[in-house]
Amino acid sequence: MRTYITTLLLCLSLTVAAQNTPNARQARHMFDQTYEMVFGAKGSTLHYAVNIIGIYKTEGTIWYKGKKSKFIDERYNAFCDGQTYWLAERKKKTVTIYRADDDERDKYATKFKFHPDNYTYSIKKQSDGYLITLKAKRGVKGIKEARALLDLTTRHPKSLRIKVGIFHTTIRISHFRSGGISDQEFNFPHEKYKGYQVIDKR
Repeated sequence: MRTYITTLLLCLSLTVAAQNTPNARQARHMFDQTYEMVFGAKGSTLHYAVNIIGIYKTEGTIWYKGKKSKFIDERYNAFCDGQTYWLAERKKKTVTIYRADDDERDKYATKFKFHPDNYTYSIKKQSDGYLITLKAKRGVKGIKEARALLDLTTRHPKSLRIKVGIFHTTIRISHFRSGGISDQEFNFPHEKYKGYQVIDKR
């Protein structure tokens, strides 16, 4: 479930396919701005609360900076410095190590990868923010629709809603901050996990 949540949040990093309508061009421009805020060289952090079709709820905090990432939730701590990925499961007291580019560290990611040309894009201004909608073209499998809500003033992400098949998943985003994220944030703190069983899958 942890990996599923991370994959959904990474939907914010979509590169929107070029379209010719003014509405679609505006959608791409705003999406690119948000992409840079979340995944750019200055880094970002945010708190998320996820509700998967009303039967599973969890929350945590994530940090991003280019290819680097870190997250803390109710069960796991994970650190990725761009080359190595460490996953600490606190209850089991295990640390599993992967290469950063190993799909095995996140099996859901391979199932929910985006192909931008498979979607159409639009944007709508609402009282609570700008809603950017991505809809799958006929025959596309996996994610059928994604809706990202951006703040009217800051363009910060406020929520992300994903439709896979007939099911919807909603992620509420708060405490978003862009910039000022140190590279040290993504280093694995070995001292903190002394006594944990290490499983090296590199």
